[in-house]
Amino acid sequence: MGVKSRSGNYVRFLAYLAVIVLINLAGMTGFFRVDLTRNKIYSISEASQKVVSTLSEPLTINVFFTKNLPAPHNNTERYLHDLLQEYAAYGNRYFNYRFYDVSTEEGDISREAKENQALARNYGIHPVQIQVIEKDEVKFQKAYMGLVLIHGDLIERIPTMTSTDGLEYRLTTAIQKLNNKISALLRLPEKIRVKLFLSSSLKFVAPYMRLKDLPELPAKLEKIVDGLNGKNYGKLQFAYLDPAKDESLEAEAKKYNLLHLKWPALSDGKIEPGQGTIGLVMAYGDRVVEVPLIHVFRIPLIGRHYELVDMNQMEEIIDEGVESLIDINEDLGYLASHGAPQLSGISPMDPMGRQGEDTLSNFETLASQSYAIKEVNLKDGMLPESINCLVVSGPKEKFTDYELFQIDQFLMRGKNLALFLDAYKEVMPPKQQSFRFNQGPSYVPLNTGLEKMLEHYGIRIKESYVMDENCYKQDVPAQFGGGERAIYFAPIIKNQFINSHVGFMRSIKGLIAMKISPLALNTERIKENGLHALRLFSSSEKSWEMKGRINLNPMFLRPPPSADEQKSLPLAYILEGEFPSYFAGKPIPEKKSETGDPEKEAPEKSTKRKPDVDLSKIESEGEFLSMGKPGKIFLMATSEMLKDNMLDEQGRTPNAMFIMNVLDFLNNREDVAVMRSKEQRFNPLQDTQGGTRTFVKSFNIAGLPVLVVLFGLLVWFRRHTRKKQIQMMFQQ
Repeated sequence: MGVKSRSGNYVRFLAYLAVIVLINLAGMTGFFRVDLTRNKIYSISEASQKVVSTLSEPLTINVFFTKNLPAPHNNTERYLHDLLQEYAAYGNRYFNYRFYDVSTEEGDISREAKENQALARNYGIHPVQIQVIEKDEVKFQKAYMGLVLIHGDLIERIPTMTSTDGLEYRLTTAIQKLNNKISALLRLPEKIRVKLFLSSSLKFVAPYMRLKDLPELPAKLEKIVDGLNGKNYGKLQFAYLDPAKDESLEAEAKKYNLLHLKWPALSDGKIEPGQGTIGLVMAYGDRVVEVPLIHVFRIPLIGRHYELVDMNQMEEIIDEGVESLIDINEDLGYLASHGAPQLSGISPMDPMGRQGEDTLSNFETLASQSYAIKEVNLKDGMLPESINCLVVSGPKEKFTDYELFQIDQFLMRGKNLALFLDAYKEVMPPKQQSFRFNQGPSYVPLNTGLEKMLEHYGIRIKESYVMDENCYKQDVPAQFGGGERAIYFAPIIKNQFINSHVGFMRSIKGLIAMKISPLALNTERIKENGLHALRLFSSSEKSWEMKGRINLNPMFLRPPPSADEQKSLPLAYILEGEFPSYFAGKPIPEKKSETGDPEKEAPEKSTKRKPDVDLSKIESEGEFLSMGKPGKIFLMATSEMLKDNMLDEQGRTPNAMFIMNVLDFLNNREDVAVMRSKEQRFNPLQDTQGGTRTFVKSFNIAGLPVLVVLFGLLVWFRRHTRKKQIQMMFQQ
């Protein structure tokens, strides 16, 4: 029996060992991971999986990251390792990545690390200075934290990665851009012309302008373009043009608005009076990109200072120009007429002599990372067919029926609208009157014509401003009493008032708006039109409307005395479906001249003999769509949301993520929006009532110890009862 027992144990041991080996083999071949985080932070999104699984040419990612960095940079390295492993798991045979050792060991650098650092510099990856705390001392250390993507002959760099924020989004969009760029370049029927306008007359004054390298500029640029040609499949053509030798080039240079210099006799007559032009123009078809080559600065006490563009940056500048010309990013339309704010540049002075803040340069920076922005002027012509979404922000002038017809038919073609409209126009008083009577701006209701079109679709902007007790608090200087001042017209939208059931809104935990008006739905009209309305967010239950005479001076704003006047107000909607035309059953509007009178605009036409054919008898089809293809309208009644003081240039704030997610949704790229916002770091706790907070705090302080004591007594009582039961059994 003993022999059989021992042999049975050996058999069981061998069987268990075989099972363990098989389980390990199965784990090695059938490896899988489960991401239990709420937003799937450690798993790549479907958009990333699709990008790396559909590569058609080899893609290599070379990572240059210094090892053993202190927190939080070591976490970035670990996250990057895990992220690239995820890419490799879903990527096809063309995806590859490698980490290069660029670290030093105890102050000495190995030969391999030295070669890798040189390779990193060749790719444009340079070390950055980080702060290190060691032994209670603050030190600074140089570290490599960048990577380069190589796809075919094209290179894309991410020079610094100091945090994990949006890292997957940056990688995926970079891979997508490279893949799109190769396809776009191969399809080009003709070359991209890179034209250098440089007057030879400038070489006489260049030394006096501290531009001693100006004569060498043509040779340097030609060398850069030749180098880029190898990466762009030979699609670039360089030309050096001298306007001083060909007068016709001067007119062409003026068309491009290039820098033109003119000077009198200099250096006691040694240099004769003259003029010259300089600038770089990249052109393809009817698209043009102008690159200034000389920057002019005005320095106090010194005067004008001229500086030649850094040649080390010209390769990147020309490469970005190529991307803009060939439209590898999806087009995004922006209405640049009808008094809308400027995308970039300097806004004009207001009537009080202050510099305006109506520019949208941060919005332009964020949007141009994913889209090619096309400014549209409805007064000049029709909306381009290439754009899928038109952004209309804060127009102040009235649209003609013909311009409304263009927008209406744009929507009928299955396109989308992103509307940031204002209910009021802010009118500043004259400068003298403002200083004398301390008078603020007045607010006049706006009527651009878009309001009637929206009411036809079933949504209306109310003539009021939303005030909210849950709002931005402004710090008051000590000389004015100190403390905080509530800016009621800048409501803070908290998590519980955001529709998290919408995919691209799921990670948006809070927003801030300003000078926003509430929206009202005509449910019967929406149902009749067969549309679907989707509310995105609302104000809090402590909000109210300011109507009639508007005064936004914070010193005079107070909540209403009765809580019955306060309620939650809807602030942003998306309408989607097949929109009925606003002009259905109406005559098609005619395009009028600027004067409104064709006879005055072109009087010679009225003297011409009328044609023999009656053109009104010719019938046509397809010029008007009465019912549209499925489209979307996003509406938010404030244009402040896109201005520079509401969006950050890096796109990390909830406001910036919300705007970009809306644009992605309207361009049928919701998967990209979900990917961008899944690492949203703004994750506030939900608001609770004062009584609830007191109960939770008291429970944590006293309740938990009491529960532990009660649990201990319960265990003691059960053991005591069991002991008595055992004694009773043996006594019997």
